[in-house]
Amino acid sequence: MSITTQVEDIAVTKFLFVTDLDNTLVGDDQALLELSDRLENHRQQHGTKIVYSTGRSPLLYRELQQEKNLIQPDALVLSVGTEIYLDGSDTPDPQWSKILAPGWQRESILDITQKFPELELQPESEQRLFKVSFFLEEKLASIIPQLEAELQKLQLNIKLIYSSGIDLDILPLTSDKGQAMQFLRQKWQFAAEQTVVCGDSGNDIALFAVGEERGIIVGNARPELLQWHNQYPAEYRYLAQKHCAAGIMEGLKYFKFLK
Repeated sequence: MSITTQVEDIAVTKFLFVTDLDNTLVGDDQALLELSDRLENHRQQHGTKIVYSTGRSPLLYRELQQEKNLIQPDALVLSVGTEIYLDGSDTPDPQWSKILAPGWQRESILDITQKFPELELQPESEQRLFKVSFFLEEKLASIIPQLEAELQKLQLNIKLIYSSGIDLDILPLTSDKGQAMQFLRQKWQFAAEQTVVCGDSGNDIALFAVGEERGIIVGNARPELLQWHNQYPAEYRYLAQKHCAAGIMEGLKYFKFLK
């Protein structure tokens, strides 16, 4: 493909691209390679910003980045929205951390969760300053309302996010993937209609629910996200037929971010 053809093949307006990783951007290696090339071209030509938003910790993100040779993003939103890393920095953005800190009581959360034997703490690498994470089997997930009620008795500044039928994350109330995305959108001065978010599971609902940013739900989305999408349909959200990165490309063309 010639350089001229490449330029003609992409839209000329910059946009903010925010995507989950596992089973969204990542999952189809050939489509990932094609999408990454097109996004990198668009960034170089027009100043588009690329953000990865994932439940992974820094350790698990680096493993995936090396395995899949992911292009360098302009920002990383890690640990389900509780940490933002800008321009390749190894230090979480202090502005975002300052927003999350008020009312966060990690030890009080651990005191309560110890009373629930159904909860299995995730590895130490997944326990972050503003995130407490457990494995919880789907067949035992009915305890979540009771757990939430116990936590609320202490008036803790928290929210619970359950996704993929196994991951239970407890986060500050002011934190999730959606809040982090809006923080970056406002920081970089992108309008909602210049922003597109992509996801496949329950912890991505926050990306789609927080505003009127354009949303792409990949064709392999999990039941909890599809159920939410069907319950709260929106014209600015697109359910792709194709899976993973191919579904993202389908959605980007639908919204005319890419030609």
